[in-house]
Amino acid sequence: MQRYFVKDRANGNRFLIDSDDRHHILKVMRMHIGDQLMCVDPQGKTAVCEIAEITDEQVVADVVQWKEENSELPISITIASGLPKGDKLEWIIQKGTELGAHKFMPFSAARSVVKWDEKKAAKKIERWQKIAKEAAEQSHRAILPEVSNLVSFKNLLADSKNFDYKLVAYEEESRSGETSIFSSTLTKMENGQSLLLVFGPEGGLTEEEVRLLKENGFSICGLGPRILRTETAPLYSIAAISYHFELMR
Repeated sequence: MQRYFVKDRANGNRFLIDSDDRHHILKVMRMHIGDQLMCVDPQGKTAVCEIAEITDEQVVADVVQWKEENSELPISITIASGLPKGDKLEWIIQKGTELGAHKFMPFSAARSVVKWDEKKAAKKIERWQKIAKEAAEQSHRAILPEVSNLVSFKNLLADSKNFDYKLVAYEEESRSGETSIFSSTLTKMENGQSLLLVFGPEGGLTEEEVRLLKENGFSICGLGPRILRTETAPLYSIAAISYHFELMR
């Protein structure tokens, strides 16, 4: 059953669906009055709904049954990616959403080749957020992940103070055989806590960036003996977290 993240909570057990979602319901899914779909409200509550009315502006869907679902990871994961080239960040956002990430935070790293175009920034963020929304609907998430604006490295350090735990994946640690910090951090974490994971761009993080991250309370970890690409490392990490919290228990 097709799922949609709606902007507002149900009013009298009735959802109003507009904009792109209305178009998708009518033009892509070709639904009609009486057809059923799933609505997820801003609080993550999910309901089976039936289309009751279609107007030029919106689709009106009545709640048939509220569902009890638990599709979210027990900890909140934020992926901070040094701005990579091409469509790699889109891949990270799409697949990271499917795997359970809660937020994506692109940042300007010293070795980021891509230069941020402020004039196109709003459209980029809108596109990335749409990718996250579609991936969340496809993977039956109860929470719509947030894609933040590009932040500076300085602001990344400042924002990191809001997290319970924070890790940096650093290839030099993998080369030196470090294997315990990532696993031991997950073992210490409790349900409801937050984790910030930082990954460098294609050229990796500089020694100076790693030094500053350490000074701001980050633990530096390896992700096994193989060196992973900038778009692979975040997905490996979320998958490992899912295994630890969801499949081992």
